[in-house]
Amino acid sequence: MIKICANCGEQKEHHAKNLCYSCYKKLNWQPKIKICKRCKKKRAIHAKGLCASCYNYVFHLDKNRAYNQRKSNNIDLKTYRKITEKCVICGFDKVVDIHHLDFNKKNNSSDNLIGLCPNHHRMANNYNHKYEIFQELQKLGYILPLNIKIEFHKNKGSAII
Repeated sequence: MIKICANCGEQKEHHAKNLCYSCYKKLNWQPKIKICKRCKKKRAIHAKGLCASCYNYVFHLDKNRAYNQRKSNNIDLKTYRKITEKCVICGFDKVVDIHHLDFNKKNNSSDNLIGLCPNHHRMANNYNHKYEIFQELQKLGYILPLNIKIEFHKNKGSAII
């Protein structure tokens, strides 16, 4: 219903109390102040019983992490989504991290980046399991940089016998 606003005098859509939406929000609307379910602070509630910061943390954390990964690795959204679609080793697709094959964070070419689930990513960065993960990646056809430390670890395991 279009009426003349009692506050600003403009002919706009009527909201309540003879005010347009913007005047009503400025003059009469008050946010609901309650205790946030997550942080337990008395704040304006955004949605689902959470303040705005807790709501963003709970429901948009994955989006923020993805944005930070894309920004730090200097890749576009399409490339990021393609790389993090699933783990290249096990196929897990719920949480996928970007891994640099040559361990050089500045080398962001698409040949150097692969998606790994958190378990395999941790194993790839752990000295005790690195050789095992690198063998799996070589079986899958990935070209890996020659690393003397990995060769030493491989030989160390066979020399114990």
